[in-house]
Amino acid sequence: MVNANANALGIIFPNSYDSLVPELVGERLMASIPFAGRYRMVDFILSSMVNCGIDNVSFVVRKNYHSLMDHLGSGREWDLTRKNGGLNIVPPFSEKTIKQYTGRVEALASILRFLQHQKEKYVVMADANIAVNFDFKAMLDAHIESGADVTIAYAREELPPAAMNDDVLNKELYYTLNIRNGRVEKIFVNSKEPGVQNFSMNIYIVNKDLLIQQISSAFVRGYMYYERDILASHLDELNVQAFRFDGYLARISDMKTYFDENMKLLDESNLDALFSPNPVYTKIRDDNPTRYIRGAKAKNIMVADGCVIEGEVENSILFRGVKVGKGAKVKNCVLMQDTVVEAGASVEYVISDKNVTITEGKEMKGTDTFPVYVAKHQVV
Repeated sequence: MVNANANALGIIFPNSYDSLVPELVGERLMASIPFAGRYRMVDFILSSMVNCGIDNVSFVVRKNYHSLMDHLGSGREWDLTRKNGGLNIVPPFSEKTIKQYTGRVEALASILRFLQHQKEKYVVMADANIAVNFDFKAMLDAHIESGADVTIAYAREELPPAAMNDDVLNKELYYTLNIRNGRVEKIFVNSKEPGVQNFSMNIYIVNKDLLIQQISSAFVRGYMYYERDILASHLDELNVQAFRFDGYLARISDMKTYFDENMKLLDESNLDALFSPNPVYTKIRDDNPTRYIRGAKAKNIMVADGCVIEGEVENSILFRGVKVGKGAKVKNCVLMQDTVVEAGASVEYVISDKNVTITEGKEMKGTDTFPVYVAKHQVV
């Protein structure tokens, strides 16, 4: 890990975009959704912050945060067990006068006093719906050099089909940017423009004192969304710069993209692009190496530790502790932790949540456009 401290504190919003994957967030939040065999979505942003010297990170949670607390623990795996700074999880208030926050303004308003007492000069804000190996130091350097009030990270990509769905537009906001000479001239909310866009990654760097001033003023006016209600309407007054990210990123927009982004990691070039720049840390689970019993067949798979494979597995992601029985066939699947596929069972295009059991002889089959999802602890 990087030892040099950055003059910035991190704030992560782990519930952002929960509504896009309702099946996966019944008992967890977006940040703790399993991804890439042995990781959670939060591991990527959090590891990127730590690798760049950000050692004061707060999570402003809204609901279903017990799984996140269990995963993060004291922050030891990310070297965030510290007397000053370190890992801080801010639970929602339960007072009559305070409701669960909707947007960033309400979330940040609940920790304004905390922000006022922090020593860092800059604040780095991010969501957890993107798996990315991000260089926050490069973005912070660019922010300081440009003299910007706010810097927004973006990627050049087409909007996912899920983002164009009218049902999604009523629940969540996403942002595209009009940029000239590095400066953001306009922020579009829920644009439906076709083709490649300057798609915001919802990663922001802002001067702490300015952020406190902005949130204090916006909250008393009943504003909710930092991007829509503060930045978009004050671009003439603020120096808002854009920081382009050209690396690999996986953006979760619905169940289909969750499945597709996992499966893309079976391509070694994508796997290297996501994991090679800097290490990604996660909660340690001490387990045995994966065992392949005589007669087992495996082709193009990603397998975490603790798995036992007796049957056939092809083009699949297997999380920790998955068991595939003798004569069982698994193809084009994402099987989460401790899933059991019993002898003779056959599954294809299936996403199984944790502790699922597919009983002996059963057959389940989805398609590449509509993978079948099996909820946590279910027995089929």
